[in-house]
Amino acid sequence: MAKYILGCLGVAVLGIIILAIIIGAFWADSYNKLVSGKAGVDAGWAEVENQYQRRADLVPNLVQTVSGAANFEKSTLTEITQARASVGQVKIDPNQAPTDPAQLQKFEQAQSSLGNALSRLLVVSERYPDLKANQGFLDLQAQLEGTENRITTARNHFNQAAQAYNITVQSFPTNFVANLSGFTVRPYFQAREGSDVPPPVHFDFNNNSSNTAPAH
Repeated sequence: MAKYILGCLGVAVLGIIILAIIIGAFWADSYNKLVSGKAGVDAGWAEVENQYQRRADLVPNLVQTVSGAANFEKSTLTEITQARASVGQVKIDPNQAPTDPAQLQKFEQAQSSLGNALSRLLVVSERYPDLKANQGFLDLQAQLEGTENRITTARNHFNQAAQAYNITVQSFPTNFVANLSGFTVRPYFQAREGSDVPPPVHFDFNNNSSNTAPAH
């Protein structure tokens, strides 16, 4: 009888050990997937920040070059300067993607304002032959256009990484590990209504000024 009981205990202990190994392997695999996904999101965010910073760094030289044009609209330059300052006030860790949707929305709004202001500047600059013949301005314009393309690409890559990570965080049974280990979903960029439509610019040639529609 004692041998039978010991045998049963042995089988039970062995079963517990095997179950523990299975659970441990599952936990490790899920945790590694979450870590990898989070790293991908953070890397994507770092590239987004990098490209936005590249654009911001172009603004001072662009403003300085444009301000040399005779009678250039001062309101346009003021708007760009203020928009760039607003971007600098939104502080987000460049190495870690935001977890707060409101924080990301505030960041996106500031960046969108700067992007709209720069778009209007480029449209307004078409009225100035001196600028269109200025090689320095043309180089800055080309750099800005290239940066805008890089920003779009970086945002798309970030959204893809965030979406894949969020699916992992919310999927069964990995969500158990995520909840217990502090992994949470990450917000990502949303397309803004009307963002694909360039801001209209109306010129008043009588007073040599331009009127632009307000940014949305």
